[in-house]
Amino acid sequence: MTGKEFSPGFFQLSHGRDFMFVSEIFLSIQGESTRAGFPCVFVRLSGCNLGCEWCDTAYARVEEESRELSVEEVMGEVRAFNCPLVEITGGEPLYQEETSKLITGLLDSGYMVLMETNGSITLKGLDARLIKIVDVKCPSSGFAGSFLPENLDYIASEDEVKFVIADRTDYEFAKKFLDEFIEDRTEKILFAPVKPDMGPKELADWILHDRLKVRLQVQMHSYIWEEERGR
Repeated sequence: MTGKEFSPGFFQLSHGRDFMFVSEIFLSIQGESTRAGFPCVFVRLSGCNLGCEWCDTAYARVEEESRELSVEEVMGEVRAFNCPLVEITGGEPLYQEETSKLITGLLDSGYMVLMETNGSITLKGLDARLIKIVDVKCPSSGFAGSFLPENLDYIASEDEVKFVIADRTDYEFAKKFLDEFIEDRTEKILFAPVKPDMGPKELADWILHDRLKVRLQVQMHSYIWEEERGR
C-alpha cells in the first residue's frame, strides 16, 4: 500500500478539532448485515487502530486519501443521496471522537444508522438508537484477542455480531466465542467468508453440519461490482 498511514494515536492527539477525516461517501447496495440488498449511503471514515491481514479497504488507512469535513458537511453529502439508510464504516469509525456526534446528528434527522466497528474500542456512550455491527476478529486477521470484553455489555438485541472467517481455525474460534460469550444478547450473528480464501459453500456446509443458528454473510456488493471503489 502506498501513502502515509495514520499513526497510532493520531486522532486522539487531534482532540478538539472541528472536522473529521473522511475516506469516501457514496450510495450503494448494502452488501452485508441483516439489511443486505437495501440501498444505503456509506460514510467511510479514515484511520484504523488495527491492520487486518485480509483488510479490503486498506486505502482508508492512508492519510493522503482522506478529506477533512465537518460533521455538518458530512451530513450535507448524505442528504444529497435522498436515502433513509446510512452506514458509518471505515477504517475504524470509533477511532475518531467526532463519530458519536455524527451518529446522533443523523439519527435526529430521521435516518436509520448502522455502524460497523472492529470491537476493539469501547461502545460505551453511543446513542442507543444506533444499530451496531460489531466484528470479533478471528485468528487469520492477525488480531485475535483484540475484542474489548466490556463491549459485550453494550450489545443489544438489534445489534449484530460478525465473524470474518478464512479457515477452519477461524470457524472453531467463532463457535467457541458464541458458546462462551454471546448468550442471549442478540440473535443476529453473521459468519462471513474471506474472499477468495474461504468459499461460501464450504462455510455453509460447516454451518449446516453443526446446526448453527447464524447467518451466512457473503459480500453482495463484491459479486455485483467486484473491487470497484465507491460501490
